[in-house]
This record gives sequence, C-alpha cells and structure tokens, in this order.
Amino acid sequence: MRKVNIVDLYESLAAAGEQAGAIWTLEHSGDINANLVRFPAGGGVEEHVNEEVDVLFVGVSGSGVVEVDRHEHPLRAGTVAFVPKGARRSTRSGSRDFAYLTVHRRRGPLRIGGLSE
Repeated sequence: MRKVNIVDLYESLAAAGEQAGAIWTLEHSGDINANLVRFPAGGGVEEHVNEEVDVLFVGVSGSGVVEVDRHEHPLRAGTVAFVPKGARRSTRSGSRDFAYLTVHRRRGPLRIGGLSE
C-alpha cells in the first residue's frame, strides 16, 4: 500500500505556538514539496526571483499580500495564487497571524529570508 500523507494544517498552526517561518514541511513526498508558512503582522519573505519552480500559494489563516513583479495580490484564507518561475516575488503579512501553504515541484532545501520585524 502506498503511503498517504495527511495533515491538519490548523493543528500544525496551533502546535507551533508563536513560531514564525516554515512551521511544517511535507515529508517523504517524492516530487512535490509543500510548506506551511506563518508570519506575524509586518513579517514575510523578502523580494527575490525564483528561476527554478512555479509556486502555488494557498491562504490558510489571516491575510497578507503576495507581490509579483511589483504588483500586490491579496491572499487570505481560502484564496490561491499561482506564481510562475522567473517572477520577482515577496510576501507580507497584513494581520497578526498570516499563514499560507506553498506547493511546488521538489528542489533543494527551503530558504526563507524574513523581513525585519
């Protein structure tokens, strides 16, 4: 029988307390990488260009912004943003507990550069 990974993202958020950054990563997933990321108000991922993979952002809690090529796109629980590789991107929390899931083709280890708080 093939292994199926099931996680409750809300339980993961609660268990992480006030931890910021990548608080959960999909383990043993073959070709797909997924990370649950959370930031306090004003926190986020600094602007960068990812030439390797397209990324799907899924809002989980709170609200914030995904900036793509200097255009802001709101992200909140229940919304999805697709960001193509090669795009200049950043994220910024607009609420106390902004969390989102990223999903993309597997590559090297996740490196998140947070904004100054």
